[in-house]
Amino acid sequence: MVGILPSLIRFFGVSGQEDGIREFIKKHIRPYVDDVTVDTLGNLIAHKKGNGPKIMLAAHMDEIGLMVKRIEERGFIYCTSLGDVDAPAFVGAAVHFVTKKGVLHGFITTEQMSAGKYIVELPKIEDIFIDTGLTKDELKAHGIEIGSLVHLGSNACCQDRDGLIFGKALDNRLGCYVLIEVAKRLKHTKADVYFVFTVQEEFGLYGAKTSAWEISPDWGIAVDTTFANDTFAEPSRWIGKGPCITVKDGEFVSHHRVVEALKQTARKKRIPFQLEATEEGTTDAATIQTTRGGIPTGILSIPIRNAHTTAGIAKMVDVTHSIALLTELLKRPPRIA
Repeated sequence: MVGILPSLIRFFGVSGQEDGIREFIKKHIRPYVDDVTVDTLGNLIAHKKGNGPKIMLAAHMDEIGLMVKRIEERGFIYCTSLGDVDAPAFVGAAVHFVTKKGVLHGFITTEQMSAGKYIVELPKIEDIFIDTGLTKDELKAHGIEIGSLVHLGSNACCQDRDGLIFGKALDNRLGCYVLIEVAKRLKHTKADVYFVFTVQEEFGLYGAKTSAWEISPDWGIAVDTTFANDTFAEPSRWIGKGPCITVKDGEFVSHHRVVEALKQTARKKRIPFQLEATEEGTTDAATIQTTRGGIPTGILSIPIRNAHTTAGIAKMVDVTHSIALLTELLKRPPRIA
């Protein structure tokens, strides 16, 4: 595995509790930028100064997770979701609480699974619960209460000879890694670049909205992940065939000049890429674009399988091509507006 990527992926950091991952990123990007600040909402803003167009690259730090909403006397913990949590995908998953007594572990289960019976119907979020083996009073002694945050299991991240990446939170620690590496490689540029690591993307795109308002860039790019569908009969997004330049998603249409700038740079430097137009999901780009009087914005996404689970799969080559594409684009940044 390359550099700090395994640590980025393993870090806890659900929406609303990004403090630890923010400090880790701050430490590793500081040597490559002119200043680093944290705004009131918690966004990390790393600025590489220049006299050219003001450009915002955004990657969200947070990951999906759960929040405690009810604890039964037997100690079974029922939760509400933080982000797009598909309940059936998490049955059997390990989870963690960061408590005043240390990290407390548990597993997500259902009544049927706990009793050794087959699960007949797909469970909903209200059907699954966390079993730590402790009673309600014992959980209280650990500081577990309504509102406590639940972190998804920190699966091992590895790279085999084919360059595969496995683990939780690939959405969007891969994007965070790309931004850090671009800052490291971008030694000469006329652009005034803001590398923004946003909070609460998974829960409402809130961090991008406030940071874009404060920075007011000339144009921006959200660096995120997208759902690979190369298991379908007629796939349109593969892992290993380059990052996706998104033209449209479920709530966003990219600015055509940002799309063209990305495509032209990729073709000139012979960097593989895929084009994406979909009805699914959205990213920080949706709120960046609609901030103030409007900001031309695009998306560069790394395709992953098993998105929003603890078993994501991606290919390192898509990450390295994303880094190369953004670095080349920023060396000679176009004026978009």
